[in-house]
Amino acid sequence: MSTLPVIAAVDGSEDSLRALEWALSEARLRDAPLRVVHVRQYTEWTRPGAMVVMPLPPAPQGDQVVDQVRASLAGREGLPPVEYLTLDGAPSVVLPELSSNAQLIVLGSRGRGGFASLLLGSNGIATARDAACPVVVVPRPGREVHGEAAGPAEPGPRIVIGVSADSPDTQALAFAFEAAARRSARLQVVSAYPWPVYAWSVPTDFAAMSLVDKDAVEADTHRLLNDVLAAHRKEHPDVRVDVSVLGGDAAGHVVAASKDADLVAVGRHRRRLLQPARMLGSVTHAVLLHAASPVAVVPPAAEDGD
Repeated sequence: MSTLPVIAAVDGSEDSLRALEWALSEARLRDAPLRVVHVRQYTEWTRPGAMVVMPLPPAPQGDQVVDQVRASLAGREGLPPVEYLTLDGAPSVVLPELSSNAQLIVLGSRGRGGFASLLLGSNGIATARDAACPVVVVPRPGREVHGEAAGPAEPGPRIVIGVSADSPDTQALAFAFEAAARRSARLQVVSAYPWPVYAWSVPTDFAAMSLVDKDAVEADTHRLLNDVLAAHRKEHPDVRVDVSVLGGDAAGHVVAASKDADLVAVGRHRRRLLQPARMLGSVTHAVLLHAASPVAVVPPAAEDGD
């Protein structure tokens, strides 16, 4: 058994309890312990060394959220080793701090705070952006997706990975292949190329370039993608891989593919010279907001300054 746990972040909300169930199943698949974490926001969080003007209320005795989870799991058969942990602070800070000693963090799309209309809470965004390990966000059931999914619908488990053919995220690909192997699932690789291609026509205006051969662009994308996938296919020969190369909006194609999928994997935005801060990236952010299935945000291998 791996020594690193799968962390389930709970706060008593229905969203977090759904995430707990997903984390429990994942811990079984990984043969890993489960760590149930409740971060209480009763204590006001400040930066180290900052002066607190108002007196803080005393920390509450006991933890009703953890007690509720413990009671719900009592008597279940086949549970992995489960540890319960209560911490005080800001979840958006505490959860990323815990991520360096975890295989995975799982949380719901929204917690108790925030507005009911939000598609994704601030704690989910911050944890997905800052965590050192992959973060899975479990959406509410019944989320509708628009657009036509690529490829014929087939029964059975399916993992979706969004890949940029010319700048692939190898960590996200490795995560997706491993997830598919654990579940004996089909892996659907979705890659988009810009289409139509626009260029300057007159100052302040763009026009579609009619001389660009769409079939050639699609063929080049397939070629690049097959080169990227070769090493992963060799490492996981039993994983069936279906490749979908599509023109247009990358996020829209990945979201469309998320319908009835077991999991969608996306890479986190890499740090760049002129963008040194951690970022989710526009595609990753859109997939987190709109995908119908759980979404795994996978950090890059090694970020400078980490």
